[in-house]
Amino acid sequence: MSDFLSLYAESAYTSLGLFWMAFWAFGLGYLVSSIIQEVITHDQMQSHMGDATIKSISTGTFFGFISSSCSFAALSTTRALFTRGAGLTPAISFLLASTNLVIELGLVIAMFLSWHFVVAEYAGGLLLIIISALIMKFTLSESMEENAREHAQDIESQHHHHDSSDNDSDSMSLAQKMRSVHFWKSLSNAYLMEWKMVWQEVTVGFTVAGVISTMVPKSFFKSLFIGSGQADAGFFDVLIQAIIGPVAAFFTFIGSMGNIPLAAVLASNGVSFAGVIAFIFSDLVVFPVLKIQAKYYGWKMALYIAGVMFAALVSASIILHYSFDMIGLLPEPSTFSSITERNFFKMDYSFWLNMLFIVLTGGSLALKHWGSSSEEHGHHHDHGSDESLIDKAVKWAAYLSFVWLGLGLILHFIHA
Repeated sequence: MSDFLSLYAESAYTSLGLFWMAFWAFGLGYLVSSIIQEVITHDQMQSHMGDATIKSISTGTFFGFISSSCSFAALSTTRALFTRGAGLTPAISFLLASTNLVIELGLVIAMFLSWHFVVAEYAGGLLLIIISALIMKFTLSESMEENAREHAQDIESQHHHHDSSDNDSDSMSLAQKMRSVHFWKSLSNAYLMEWKMVWQEVTVGFTVAGVISTMVPKSFFKSLFIGSGQADAGFFDVLIQAIIGPVAAFFTFIGSMGNIPLAAVLASNGVSFAGVIAFIFSDLVVFPVLKIQAKYYGWKMALYIAGVMFAALVSASIILHYSFDMIGLLPEPSTFSSITERNFFKMDYSFWLNMLFIVLTGGSLALKHWGSSSEEHGHHHDHGSDESLIDKAVKWAAYLSFVWLGLGLILHFIHA
């Protein structure tokens, strides 16, 4: 029993430490994303994304790169682009870029893994887009695409709420926006909404990472990821690990940000480069995302998109693995120390950056509520009844994670 309590306390402390290391990277990325959302309008994006041409796909990729990194926000934006006339292939390119070619994801990967994985993330993001576009070129029928568009338009018409103030803001120049109190309040709101959209998956993700890193033995990873820990894994082992990566991600329900610390756990336990990269790329094939895609486009299209992404991410991971191996940049598993051995709370640059973004977040909260009417507050809290069973399950998992972490930290300080 004492051994379990000791591991429990260590897991909670590790979870908190992992989040503390990454907090400023989250904040910086969400700040950049929020600024872009307020400066560049959706109309500007939609007018340049038509059919599945190289130009449209490139445009979708570019706008995805400068857009939101939250998987669920990206899904919503992708649907909006698609229903307003963007081709499905450019829209999917936008979706892949907005969840893989983003600043904060690279920062978090650098924090927990190494520069090799950062390079692989961005190069792999482009590979995902190219491979997905090629697969869709030869497998996507026009009737299937139009049926999905009609389904998405029906769903959007049921939930769309027109806001004339947003249109007025879109017509303003950047200089006019920066002189407007409404712009700064909108910017603060966008920044906070980024956090609101991910706090549940991030909480669960970091909690799971702490538990797995301290309580799950290395023998489990060697059994699950065949060939893990071997110095010279064969092609079959690498392929199987690249397939198991997204399968494991599917059942963790963790999004693009929350799964990075868990990816670090996999790397430190000898999982191949391809397996870790495939796991990182799998944020768009987890079950909650599949369910949302089915709601937007119908189950047939949702399963089709998931199949395309699965094939693309496994292929991209294998290509990256052997490309890095060919040029001698494949990181050795031994270079990744256990994340439980790290000193999380050093008084270094990350401490001061964290303090900066704590102040920024507090200021955003104050600005958001400054001068707000009770009606505005009410408008932001009337969607609870629309939550699905999975949404509620994830929310309660986040609440239980807070309880788990709180009790674990108490144990940690008792035994310290």
